Amino acid sequence: MSQFRRVKDPSSWRRLSLGAWEGPQDPSIYGWLDIDVTRARAYLDGLNRAQPVKVTLTHLVGKALALAIAARPEINAVVRRGRQVYVRDTVDLFFQVAYEGGENLSGAKITAADQKSVIELASELGQKAARIREHAQHELKDSDDRLRHIPALMRRTVLRAIELGIYDLGLDLSALGVPSDAFGSAMITNIGVFGLPRALAPLVPFTRVPIVITVGAIHDAPVAEEGRVVVRPIVTLGVTLDHRLLDGYQAGKLAERFQAVLRDPERVLAG
Repeated sequence: MSQFRRVKDPSSWRRLSLGAWEGPQDPSIYGWLDIDVTRARAYLDGLNRAQPVKVTLTHLVGKALALAIAARPEINAVVRRGRQVYVRDTVDLFFQVAYEGGENLSGAKITAADQKSVIELASELGQKAARIREHAQHELKDSDDRLRHIPALMRRTVLRAIELGIYDLGLDLSALGVPSDAFGSAMITNIGVFGLPRALAPLVPFTRVPIVITVGAIHDAPVAEEGRVVVRPIVTLGVTLDHRLLDGYQAGKLAERFQAVLRDPERVLAG
C-alpha cells in the first residue's frame, strides 16, 4: 500500500489555495509545450534497432516527466480532506490505454518510473497494456467490472466514497478490488494515435492526480533557428495542472527539466 507523509509547513500560497478550492474541477491550469523532437526521434530509432522492445515517444515523455517530478518532490502530492498536502514516496505514472478499437479506455500505473530506464518502462507498460486489450486480469479490472454493475444514479456517489476512503481516510480497499492510489503522480494519454495534433484533458477528480499530459501527433512545422526558418518535427503536449499543488514557479521548473530530456535524450539520459 502506498505511503504518504504529511507536509507540516506548506507555503502561504499553498494554505491560501487549499482554502480557496474544494477539488480539482476548479483550480486547473492549462498550457502547451511545442517541442522539437528531431533528436528524440534519432534516440528512439537507435534504441529500437538495438533491442526487441518497441519504445515510442510516449514512453520517452513518461521518462522525462518522471525525472522532472523527481527533481521537484513537493509536487508529487495529493490533497487530503481539502486542506492538507501529503507527498508520495515514489514517482508513479498512469498511462491511459485505449482498447476495443479505441472505443474503450483503461490504463496502467508504472511505479517508480524515474528509477526505470526508457526500455524498462516501455517493456512493463507494453505487458500491462496487452493484458488490458486481451481482457486479462490487470490492476483495474476488478474495479472496472464492479463499476459496470453499479446503477448510473449511484456511480458518482460510489466513486466519491472510494476516493474519500483511499485518500482522505487512508483505508486499504484492495479486498474490494480497488487498488491503492491507482493513478499515481501524473497521467499521460497519447492522442496522437487518433491523428489529433493537440488537445487538453481535464483533471479527473476521483484520481487525485495533479498533472495530466496529452501527447499529440508529430507534425512538421516551421521554427526559427539561428535567424532562419527551418522545418522540424514538432510534438505538441497539452498540460493540465492542479493549481492547489503547482503554480507558475513549479510549472516552469517542471517544464525546464522535462523539455531538456525530450530535446536531447541521448545526452541527458546518458548521465
